[in-house]
Amino acid sequence: MAKSTIIALIVITALFVRSAALAEPPKELTVSAAISLKNAFEEIGRIYEARNRGTKVVFNFGASGDLMRQIEGGAPVDVFASAAQKDMDDADKKGLIRPGSRVNFSANSVVLTVPVGTKIEITSFEDLKSANIKKIAVGNPKTVPAGRYAEDVFSYYKITDTIKDKLIYTENVRQVLDYVARGEVDAGVVYSTDAKVRAKEVKIAATAPEASHKPVVYPIAVVKATGNVKTADEFILLVVSPDGKAILEKYGFKAMGK
Repeated sequence: MAKSTIIALIVITALFVRSAALAEPPKELTVSAAISLKNAFEEIGRIYEARNRGTKVVFNFGASGDLMRQIEGGAPVDVFASAAQKDMDDADKKGLIRPGSRVNFSANSVVLTVPVGTKIEITSFEDLKSANIKKIAVGNPKTVPAGRYAEDVFSYYKITDTIKDKLIYTENVRQVLDYVARGEVDAGVVYSTDAKVRAKEVKIAATAPEASHKPVVYPIAVVKATGNVKTADEFILLVVSPDGKAILEKYGFKAMGK
């Protein structure tokens, strides 16, 4: 075979291999995360993709309880991050997460928010008893951790019975934030990080004392059914790395973890 022919074949083969590689669809890493993590995780996801060319991070944000049930139902998820220990505990008990992969990576605060333009004076959770307060938005405690923390706070201040008829339940904590921002409710219970996201539309009227509710700690773990163990591990390592912590702190989270 002529030398020129061999060279031509080598070039053609190289071009074919390169074209095949370019045509290969990007790998996907699916992360189901508490919706309060949306802004911070999207930024972390962009960094992960920049460092791992060929891998696309697909996020599924929602209420932690709903996300856990989706995983239990067989949803193709690689990483699960919840806004409470309970939902991760439930996933663990059901054998849905990989042993040894769970780590607590962040913490948050519970706050009472009101629309920026409100004329109602609210400076504490106890003010929710006022006749001027007609509607209070909170996450559905059956699936939304923020709703459970709100219940703890109401119980702490002994106002549960007084305000129960004012409560408007939502599907997730960001829906509470939307209601408050649009002035559709007089007040709403969210995380401090949520209030920061819509600072031009909502303001914090009061911060719940840590003793008034269970600690707001975010755990993250690799889903047991994943086929992307290595990729999932690498994403979690980024979340708990100095770069990940810096992003979490930028959005108001109290970073923790490795």
